[in-house]
Amino acid sequence: MEKSVYLWVILFWMCSIETVAYAQFANETREVTRKGTTAAEFLSIPVGARATGMGGAVTALTADVTAMYWNPAGLGLLTRSSIAAEHATWLAEINFNYAAAAFPTRFGTLGAAVTAMGTPDMRVTTVEDQEGTGETFDASSYAFTLSWGKSLTERFAFGASAKIITEQIWHSQARGLALDLGTVFVTPFRGIRLGASISNFGTKMEMAGDDLLVVADIDPANRGNNESNRAYLKVDSYNLPLIMRIGLAGELVETGQVRVTIAVDVLSPNNSNQFANLGAELGLLGDLVTVRAGYSELFLEDSIRSLSLGAGLRYDFSAVGIVMDYAYERQRYFNDVNRISMALLF
Repeated sequence: MEKSVYLWVILFWMCSIETVAYAQFANETREVTRKGTTAAEFLSIPVGARATGMGGAVTALTADVTAMYWNPAGLGLLTRSSIAAEHATWLAEINFNYAAAAFPTRFGTLGAAVTAMGTPDMRVTTVEDQEGTGETFDASSYAFTLSWGKSLTERFAFGASAKIITEQIWHSQARGLALDLGTVFVTPFRGIRLGASISNFGTKMEMAGDDLLVVADIDPANRGNNESNRAYLKVDSYNLPLIMRIGLAGELVETGQVRVTIAVDVLSPNNSNQFANLGAELGLLGDLVTVRAGYSELFLEDSIRSLSLGAGLRYDFSAVGIVMDYAYERQRYFNDVNRISMALLF
């Protein structure tokens, strides 16, 4: 049975590597970068201060509640229930929030998460009222996720997530459904871990609502017909930001008091060219204190993200553990991003 599982893991990785190689070749033969060609772009925003501090190189590393975003197989490695929350002021004063909970059971670990992003109120302007009509509007995006992960053997874990996605701008909105799949394989070589995940495989999204209501004359060449027909504009539908991740992680040093972990991810999104993320984490005093550094979007032309730094504190009481993390991320064209997250383990 275990050999059969290993075979499936190898086949999965071979297919993944082949897909990345093919996509890389395709991108090298055309100039289009595909940026801004998908809906629900907020699904590409990284989750978790720890992961952000490591440059997002956590596909093979996430064994906490944020695994629902990066690789749902990581839920199968959880040994304690966890509740976590995160807040970040994203670009242009956009608020980004994430809350999640996961509970190990004998059937695997079950998890649920909510991702929310919203803009502050903005003035409604028209050609005639360029200073504003007195009305305001905002834009918001939400994702509601249910996840499951389980260790099928001592070395292999599998996980899956289902999402309901909504985006709204004033009186118009779009909805979509998506699935995430992931695996984690712990090799016999010094505990080096391999991870792979596919995120946001789902339906297209199309805006609909009263903001698309217009007055239309279906036959302007003829007089006497109804020139004030009310109709809705038909707008294009767009794919979700499909992301395929392959990751490698391991410990360079691991003693009772000091741990040094390094990780690398290769990502192949459908709305950009391929790139890599690098990350490192130093754990001191038995992981009571952690320090992190990472670099995102390596080898990506016109990348937005770059250097990231972070730190964390973890303290275990008799039955409850508290984890607090902070991350700083440099942005190329916008203000730098600061993240704070907190988790309870019980």
